[in-house]
Amino acid sequence: MSNNSSKYAIVTGASSGIGYSFAEQLIKRGYNLLIVSNVKEIEDAAKRLKDATLQGADASGRSKDLQVVPLVLDLGQQTSARELYDYTHAHKMEIEVLVNNAGVYHDKDILDDSEGFTSLIMNLHMYTPAMLCYLFGQDMKARGKGYILNVCSVTSKMAAQRLGTYGGTKAFLSHFTRALHIELRKYGVSVTDVSPGAVDTGLYSIPPFMTKLGKCLGIIVSPETLARRGLFALFHGWAKTTIPTVFWRILCFIILLIPTCLLRLIRKLGWF
Repeated sequence: MSNNSSKYAIVTGASSGIGYSFAEQLIKRGYNLLIVSNVKEIEDAAKRLKDATLQGADASGRSKDLQVVPLVLDLGQQTSARELYDYTHAHKMEIEVLVNNAGVYHDKDILDDSEGFTSLIMNLHMYTPAMLCYLFGQDMKARGKGYILNVCSVTSKMAAQRLGTYGGTKAFLSHFTRALHIELRKYGVSVTDVSPGAVDTGLYSIPPFMTKLGKCLGIIVSPETLARRGLFALFHGWAKTTIPTVFWRILCFIILLIPTCLLRLIRKLGWF
């Protein structure tokens, strides 16, 4: 891709963590960026990304012309996908890569959540990414080229207590992504489901030494590793990749074998 290309990559939820790492990797690949978040910290993230790009430019000034555009937008609303799509058209941005990363993590009983939070998580994990795929997917299909990466989760395979809302919404996104991958493949559009397990983003209330041990054992990965492997899968046309691979695939397989009666017993004993 040339430095002056009008082609952009969108990364949602890019103010920190996994989304920021995706943005870092994409600008290294020569993409202009439109990074989206519901917090104003997205503007600081854009500045850091641009500064890093300038520092990394070679003597010829390569990469200096790349744009990093921050957009503060609440993607938890059902009007958000259309607003984002219209924004790109109004600013004449050709979107070649779409990374649907925005989301919220929690493990909590379904009925203990507020109505507002339940609506938020369903919009963030299902409605908004699906509509963004629909809207930008139309343009990609017409051009005969494009890349869509949906950040799903290994919990999409875990129909268990306290993960009902989170895992359930991620299950929808995972199934939706697989279908879209099959439908758009022949039109030159790559669609990939990236399903991470534990990622070192500070979301988990565990001691630092446990995080370090988990990373050593390959159970926990850094956001940078996740982004790098996820984009590798996307640009190589893979339908899905689970990160880290072996541990979480084994765990998901074991969980699928657990009968509901045993899960009820675990619940009764208060183990989870």
